Amino acid sequence: MEQEEDWDRDLLLDPAWEKQQRKTFTAWCNSHLRKAGTQIENIEEDFRNGLKLMLLLEVISGERLPRPDKGKMRFHKIANVNKALDFIASKGVKLVSIGAEEIVDGNLKMTLGMIWTIILRFAIQDISVEETSAKEGLLLWCQRKTAPYRNVNVQNFHTSWKDGLALCALIHRHRPDLIDYAKLRKDDPIGNLNTAFEVAEKYLDIPKMLDAEDIVNTPKPDEKAIMTYVSCFYHAFAGAEQAETAANRICKVLAVNQENEKLMEEYEKLASELLEWIRRTIPWLENRVGEHSMSAMQRKLEDFRDYRRLHKPPRVQEKCQLEINFNTLQTKLRLSHRPAFMPSEGKLVSDIANAWRGLEQVEKGYEDWLLSEIRRLQRLQHLAEKFQQKASLHEAWTRGKEEVLNQRDYESASLQEVRALIRRHEAFESDLAAHQDRVEHIAALAQELNELDYQEAASVNSRCQAICDQWDNLGTLTQKRRDALERMEKLLETIDQLQLEFARRAAPFNNWLDGAVEDLQDVWLVHSVEETQVRKLVPRRDQMLQEELARQQANERLRRQFAAQANAIGPWVQGKMEEVGRLAVGMAGSLEEQMAGLRQQEQNIINYKNNIDRLEGDHQLLQESLVFDNKHTVYGMEHIRVGWEQLLTSIARTINEVENQVLTRDAKGLSQDQLNEFRASFNHFDRVSKGPAYLTPTYPLQKRNGMMEPDDFRACLISMGYDLGEVEFARIMTIVDPNAAGVVTFQAFIDFMTRETAETDTAEQVVASFKILAGDKTYITPEELRRELPAEQAEYCIRRMTPYKGSGVPAGALDYMAFSSALYGESDL
Repeated sequence: MEQEEDWDRDLLLDPAWEKQQRKTFTAWCNSHLRKAGTQIENIEEDFRNGLKLMLLLEVISGERLPRPDKGKMRFHKIANVNKALDFIASKGVKLVSIGAEEIVDGNLKMTLGMIWTIILRFAIQDISVEETSAKEGLLLWCQRKTAPYRNVNVQNFHTSWKDGLALCALIHRHRPDLIDYAKLRKDDPIGNLNTAFEVAEKYLDIPKMLDAEDIVNTPKPDEKAIMTYVSCFYHAFAGAEQAETAANRICKVLAVNQENEKLMEEYEKLASELLEWIRRTIPWLENRVGEHSMSAMQRKLEDFRDYRRLHKPPRVQEKCQLEINFNTLQTKLRLSHRPAFMPSEGKLVSDIANAWRGLEQVEKGYEDWLLSEIRRLQRLQHLAEKFQQKASLHEAWTRGKEEVLNQRDYESASLQEVRALIRRHEAFESDLAAHQDRVEHIAALAQELNELDYQEAASVNSRCQAICDQWDNLGTLTQKRRDALERMEKLLETIDQLQLEFARRAAPFNNWLDGAVEDLQDVWLVHSVEETQVRKLVPRRDQMLQEELARQQANERLRRQFAAQANAIGPWVQGKMEEVGRLAVGMAGSLEEQMAGLRQQEQNIINYKNNIDRLEGDHQLLQESLVFDNKHTVYGMEHIRVGWEQLLTSIARTINEVENQVLTRDAKGLSQDQLNEFRASFNHFDRVSKGPAYLTPTYPLQKRNGMMEPDDFRACLISMGYDLGEVEFARIMTIVDPNAAGVVTFQAFIDFMTRETAETDTAEQVVASFKILAGDKTYITPEELRRELPAEQAEYCIRRMTPYKGSGVPAGALDYMAFSSALYGESDL
């Protein structure tokens, strides 16, 4: 232990500090020397021959020093002082710039420095509060003891003590019968200080080491003087430190329990919220009621894309965090010898995993249904347009045909006219027969639209029926007209024979008349309007083909654009999965170095998210263009999504595993070499296994999945010297695989290998600590808990302790034994 830095420099003491130190150190030395029947008057003079210095060290250490030299010469004095200094050095104190000659010569600065070194080593160094020691420990002790008192705020060993309230509070905390703290005033520092000095000297055997006026009138009292005096209170109240230690133990146990309970509550809350979200989401995904329009179905698809991009990813993270919290909690419970956490019914990790698998199965079915429905509507739209087009063409062709067929124009026609009508009718019959295929095609289109559940099927059926009825009527009228024309032809042939003679006489006229009639009839035989319409349709059809070509070329560009990204992202995700897997089972460096590497990997993965988002954008463009195939890549968006989610989950789980290993290492005092040895044994038996592949259509072999199967675990234990029978191995498996998952994780392996090495508090120790606070009573009162424990933890105990069952106890008495047992999951001690 080295002296404080200001004793290593050749600096003059502040006169006020020198005065305070001289008085305080003298009184402190005398408090010990009087046990040997002596004392000192002048600190720099009375230690010069080394005799009282050696005596002081014997008193405060309880050990014998070498016999002092009896001579009075200077070298005798130097020899004695050196014996004292050698003894101090043997206690691990490194003396800097303090030599025997300076002490023998009466150097005040060096003498005070030496005494301060002795005070530090024998009065302050061994003070330890909550893993702090020496000055920090003493300060923390003062802060804890004076925390409940008004107007007291101990932050240092100088100005915090000037008003005397801190000293009075220390006394009152341990001996409330000696001081009425409520009557003290902050504006009476000298009165407060003198009260503390007098009470301490009279009742606590602590000599007066300071002057009230010196402390009040000095802007910054000497820190070493105050520390020396306050340390006497610490040692005077050492008997009360047993209760302090008990309170510290209880606080530590309660802190662990409160943290674990908080983790349990967080798990239950997060599990409930996640399961509720799954419960609400599944019915939406199970709804297979389709829409009748393409736009409505595309809105459903957009809603599903929002679900995959915006709503589901946070839930994936919640699920991963839930598993991480569960594993961390179970690790902490194991390390503190608490019973394993059992979630509420239906909220086990396995329950959530099953619910999640159900969600993803329904989700996949929903997406398949959406795409199928969109393809169906796309087909319906195409068929409906085709039906409308062909029906319109047919209806245009039949328009006016029934009126023509119903005409009785043959009744007033001549034989030649009738024959011309017959020729025209034969041409119409040929045309009618040619249109039979169109009518059948229209009927087939209507049938397919009905089979595909077309929304406007009723109007399609009505129109198709009208076309078929009209077609049947045209056939009937055509036959009737043929029969009528043929009858009229026979009649006119008879009349023609009768008029033949007349005809021969009127031949020129008849020839002219027949020619005119034929010319007029030729107008009905030339289809000029239809031919004109065909010429108009040809360029229109060519334009439609050009537009379709441009659309297909745009779709091809989208396919290639998506494929280019997917072919880069897919292997990257797969590579990162393998890299994380290697880190998870590797042994490179310390756990902190492994954690740093994993954190860097996690950041790299997070930074890559923009690429996934861009790919999602291209995928959306493909779906909006109704493109569902892509020959340029084997990586579909669903493969990429699942792989990405698995990668995020994998890196988070791996980081959590390392965090739990750090917890285990620190709790059980494992070295890095021991951890490496455990890892080497584990990896040797972590055999090659088949794991699911999310980014390729095949299932490749994956080495080391971070889990051992029971047979491999058994072989590992045997290799480490365990003599295992069936019963013993079955017992061990219940420890390392409590959920009967059929695998042993590395964390469970470490826990098993080190399960007996950790030093932890037990229920019996906690009971003993409460017994100290209760003054050996079998019950404890709320007032005692509030006095000895911090407010938050006192109230925690009061809320959870059951009333003590017994006679002759005060009202409100609490059962600390049952409470202690419950902390460790024990029904009885």
